[in-house]
Amino acid sequence: MQLDDLKTITEPKPLSQLTQQQLKELQTALKFLGYPVGKIDGLLGPRTRTAWAEYKTDVFEGNPDLIGPQSIAVLLSKVDRSVNNPDFSTKEGTLAAIVNECRFQGLTLSPQIAYVLATVEWETAKTFKPVREAFWLSEEWRRKNLRYYPYYGRGYVQLTWKFNYENYSELLDLDLVKNPDLALEPDTALFILVHGFRTGNFTGRKITDYINEVKTDLVGARRCINGTDHDNDIAHLAQKYLVMVPDNQLVAVSFN
Repeated sequence: MQLDDLKTITEPKPLSQLTQQQLKELQTALKFLGYPVGKIDGLLGPRTRTAWAEYKTDVFEGNPDLIGPQSIAVLLSKVDRSVNNPDFSTKEGTLAAIVNECRFQGLTLSPQIAYVLATVEWETAKTFKPVREAFWLSEEWRRKNLRYYPYYGRGYVQLTWKFNYENYSELLDLDLVKNPDLALEPDTALFILVHGFRTGNFTGRKITDYINEVKTDLVGARRCINGTDHDNDIAHLAQKYLVMVPDNQLVAVSFN
C-alpha cells in the first residue's frame, strides 16, 4: 500500500478537502490498521472522522480534523508492507516472514508471535504452506459438500465465506471474489493471517483479548480462529516456540 494520492498533499488540510480517491486511500489504510471506518467509499462520514481521530490519538498527536504530510508519512510507515521482503522458498524463511509480519502489524509480544506460529503449524499440517480446506480431498468433493463453495477455506488459516473474501479484496486491492485462489499466494495469506488475529476479523475475537501485557491465555486464544477446536494441542505447540534470547526477541524454531 503506497498512498500515492495522499502523498500529493503538501500542507495540512481539513479532511473535508480530500478528494474521493484520497479518502478511499485513507479509509483503506485505517481499515488495514484495524480502525472501524465502515465501507470504503471515498465519502467523509462520521465513521471515517472517528477512525482518523482515534488513529491520531494512538499514533500521531494533532488536530483530528486535519491531515498533512507528516501524519501521512507516519501512516505510510504503518501500512507499506513492501519493506518486509519475505522469503517463502524455505520453511525457515516462512517462519521468519511470519515473525516479521507480526511485528510489522503490531503483535510484538513473544507469546503472541509464538501463538501465531503454532497456529500456522497446526493449520497447515506442519508444511508452513498455504492450504485449501480439506486439502487431502478433491475439488469436486469441496464443490458438493461445502455450502460456502467456492469461498471455502484457503491460506495459512482458513479464510472462509464470500464476505471475508470481499473484505480482503477491498483491503489488498485484489479480486479475491473473482479468483479466490489468490488467497493461497503466500504473501496474501500472510497478511490475512496476522491481520485477522490482530483485528478479530475471523471470529470477532482478537489475539490481544487473550495474550497481552497482563495475561497469556494460550488455550483461549484459539477462539480467534476456531472456537475450542484443538485448543490445548495448539497451546502446547505455542509453548515450544517460546524460546527467548537476552534481547527478549522470539527466536523461531521449528519442531518435528
